[in-house]
Amino acid sequence: MKKILSAKQSEELIITLKSRFEKNMNRHKGFEWAKVQAKLKKNAGKLWSLGEMERTNGEPDVTGIDKKTGEYIFYDCAEESPESRRSLCYDPEAWESRKEHKPKGNAVGMACDMGVELLTEEEYRNLQKLGNFDNKTSSWLKTPDKIRKLGGAIFGDFRFDTVFVYHNGAESYYAGRGFRCSVKV
Repeated sequence: MKKILSAKQSEELIITLKSRFEKNMNRHKGFEWAKVQAKLKKNAGKLWSLGEMERTNGEPDVTGIDKKTGEYIFYDCAEESPESRRSLCYDPEAWESRKEHKPKGNAVGMACDMGVELLTEEEYRNLQKLGNFDNKTSSWLKTPDKIRKLGGAIFGDFRFDTVFVYHNGAESYYAGRGFRCSVKV
């Protein structure tokens, strides 16, 4: 599969990202769109990944900058966990372990196919400082190896004005649980 957008697709995505950037300046105070756009135009692969985030209704937006690399950090900023990324178990191993009623896929595998990373617990908590996300849904989070080796996985949501991080069996899946991701450009 070709992982580069056409010139027209790239232009349309950049217009969408710019509009979202301008509407949500609280997420990236002090950042200049021209600098973000220059990086986007130099990195077709990452632009394709942002296109995948957008195509799956994640509504990616700039949420920070990596101080070590100078890369802009984009998170899914959709109000709820993207619907087209729900009803997934955690990873390929969990999917394979299900003997019956397998979900359509898994969060880690789908994120890998999109060229993105699941949000970590820290990133998820940082996202929640920018607004209220997952008031009705929940999102799988990148699970520490120690927990995953024991068969579990973690997810987060926002209820009662509080960010909650829970655990579940990695093979579980629910209609209201998807995943949020990030990409650096």
